[in-house]
This record gives sequence, C-alpha cells and structure tokens, in this order.
Amino acid sequence: MEHTRLRRFNTAVTYPEQKLDNDLCQVVVARGTMVFVRGQIGQDLDTSANVGVGDPAAQAEQAMHNIDLLLREAGAKLEHITRVVIYLTDPRFREAVYRVVGRWLKGVYPVSTGVVVSALARPEWLVEIEATAVIPD
Repeated sequence: MEHTRLRRFNTAVTYPEQKLDNDLCQVVVARGTMVFVRGQIGQDLDTSANVGVGDPAAQAEQAMHNIDLLLREAGAKLEHITRVVIYLTDPRFREAVYRVVGRWLKGVYPVSTGVVVSALARPEWLVEIEATAVIPD
C-alpha cells in the first residue's frame, strides 16, 4: 500500500527567500492508519497569513486548529493523536502554549515532548507543534 500524501507543496514556493527546492506535504497517512502531521505554526494553511505575531498562545491556537483540520482531511480526529512534539523559542512561552494544547487535547492523553530551540524557520514563529495519530481499526 502506498502512503497518502496530503497538501503537497514545494519549499521554493513557501520559502522563496531561502532558495530551497524540497517536495514536502502537510500530512502523510501510512498504511491507512498512521497519520503524521508536519509541524504546524501560527500560519493559516489556506492563505499563508501569519497569525498571532508576537503572541505564542495565539500561534499555538492556530497550530492546533491546523492540526485538527489536517487530521480531519486525513480521516482522523484529535482523539486519535498518540504523540505531540512542541517546539518553543523561549521556555517562558511554555505555560501559555501548553494551556492551549491542553484545551484542544483534553481527555486524549497523548505522549508529549517539549523542546526549546533557538529559532524556527521564520523569526516571527514562536511555537511549532507536530502530531502523530493512529486511526483505530
């Protein structure tokens, strides 16, 4: 079975200033049940507009909205999430960001890893959240 790749894009379009040429996608559905969601940031998936510049909670809200949307497009739900990884550019953002993620994932109980990084792909991005889900048989 071939993997399903949703919302394909090329980095030459999304990051023209970085002179990249990588074929990527927002979601991969593997073997029909495992769903891998690319790290999501405070950016509208349809317009590429940045959301919540300077506000880590607002960026986390947009990232979780994106994850919810992408999971539904892949035939999954938030409650199918098994793992999240949260990247922060400042440890002081943790409380605000985790409150947002906790509200979206209340009762889901995924494993979670938090990482503080020096920067994300664009300077205005303060938080990035990736998710893995497994669709039950």
